[in-house]
Amino acid sequence: MSHAVVPEPAERRDVPSKDDPTIGRLVADATRDVSSLVRSEIALAKSELKVSVKAGGVGLGLFGAAAFLGLLAVIMLSVAIAYFIHLTGLDLAWCFLIVFLVYVLIAALLAFIGLRKVKQVRAPERAIHQAQETKTVLKRG
Repeated sequence: MSHAVVPEPAERRDVPSKDDPTIGRLVADATRDVSSLVRSEIALAKSELKVSVKAGGVGLGLFGAAAFLGLLAVIMLSVAIAYFIHLTGLDLAWCFLIVFLVYVLIAALLAFIGLRKVKQVRAPERAIHQAQETKTVLKRG
């Protein structure tokens, strides 16, 4: 009878070696890495927002300056229109009053059109109905 000898493996796979990390160490390392990644992402977002806010502030300042210059232009145009009307022989005070009344009529027309548009605003009835149906279905389940 021959007796076969099974050689014993040099190292067993189910016994961790001293160099293998423990689960606690792996969790700690993963937590540290995730925390570091989140901090890096937050720093990047802050950096991008700082640049974006600065550009937005400069843009708003430029829009403000443009609006101010536009207002001055309207005032100058109003004076010029009044003086053109004055060339017809009408007294200058009446010319400025005519320009003023034209602006009041334009403002009234714009306000009327704006009011009609605002009255057209409605609640999103279909979306509200759909949300209520979804809520009902979720309560059942």
